[in-house]
Amino acid sequence: MADQSNPDTPTGVTRRALLGTAGATGLALGAAGGAVGYAAAPATATPLTSLGAQEAMFHGKHQPGILQGLQARGHLIAFDLTAGAGRKEAAALLRRWSDTARRLMAGEPTGSGDTDVARDAGPSALTVTFGFGHSFFARTGLEKQRPIALDPLPDFSSDRLDKARSNGDLWVQIGADDALVAFHALRALQKDAGQAAKVRWQMNGFNRSPGATAHPMTARNLMGQIDGTRNPKPAEPDFDQRIFVPSSGEPSWMASGSYAVVRRIRMLLDDWEQLSGKEQENVIGRRKADGAPLSGGIETTEMDLEKTDRTGEPVVPINAHARISRPDQNGGAAMLRRPFSFHDGIAADGTPDAGLLFVCWQADPLRGFVTVQRKLDRGDALSKFIRHESSGLFAVPGGAAEGEYVGQRLLEA
Repeated sequence: MADQSNPDTPTGVTRRALLGTAGATGLALGAAGGAVGYAAAPATATPLTSLGAQEAMFHGKHQPGILQGLQARGHLIAFDLTAGAGRKEAAALLRRWSDTARRLMAGEPTGSGDTDVARDAGPSALTVTFGFGHSFFARTGLEKQRPIALDPLPDFSSDRLDKARSNGDLWVQIGADDALVAFHALRALQKDAGQAAKVRWQMNGFNRSPGATAHPMTARNLMGQIDGTRNPKPAEPDFDQRIFVPSSGEPSWMASGSYAVVRRIRMLLDDWEQLSGKEQENVIGRRKADGAPLSGGIETTEMDLEKTDRTGEPVVPINAHARISRPDQNGGAAMLRRPFSFHDGIAADGTPDAGLLFVCWQADPLRGFVTVQRKLDRGDALSKFIRHESSGLFAVPGGAAEGEYVGQRLLEA
């Protein structure tokens, strides 16, 4: 689904760090009330022996973990500030976290207390991203600095959300191409939280390892579908205005930042796998083998929504997921989807607890995620095969300059 030939290198990221720009827009999976999406595969095939050398930069215009290609391993974790912890403690925590993330992303130990879990591994394209939830601002006395865009997401008809695994004061996204490197970062940041914050929820995810396919290609999700064909690309002229808050935006501390919507979306795989291949293709609107639209062509061919079969029925069904989630069917609404798959074991009833840790990025979640989600809520064929089980919305400020920590322009204003 994605055009993987784009050679552009995003600002603040080394060329070797890019296993590929977050590729073309994926399906916005929507559980009868939820957009779910897919990001594309890395843009360049990388021999496995070189994975450990890949390095992303901590300092830059944008935080790492947004523009990089999919990573093989990921951890999402939310924290709540502890009783008595406020703005001062939050600032100290973000200072510690930023220093630890900078060291780890460079492949360095965290200091004398390092656990040595990732010893000898190299940076392995590690990225660490930090965000603030709606509740953070009241806890720190910064309500006047809370962005309007961070207002709670509306309810959707088929949401089955677990509040204990939703939202949070602080959010951290960790990604790497080595599982031990990712775990090392998770453990280091958890230890750094100390007495200032406690874990609210934590989720683990994965993607295909770079270089695992014979040639670069768009990723597949756990339904076996090619995922990420229509993600917006950094080379597009309106990419920045769709994904990042402008330097003139409000509040000023969010300049060059973005808003992350995080959803744990369980795939009802036992039900999905009862469908024939053709039935699955009709639900999605694309061929399973290569991601091409049912109207013909290759993966990147523009979908022909008007094409009909011999009986006069649309070749791409009216309720097909790919039709409903297209930007041109949603007033141009677009999100940069950069998810991880998850599998958390087998439930008591024998069904797999598996699906998508959906993460999408946009300059304004009301115009991005919410617009598409509402459309999907009104009748997406995919909705009966997925279930949204947790949700969060986080303000992710721009990258830290040399000598700064993430969030400093908010916490020290």
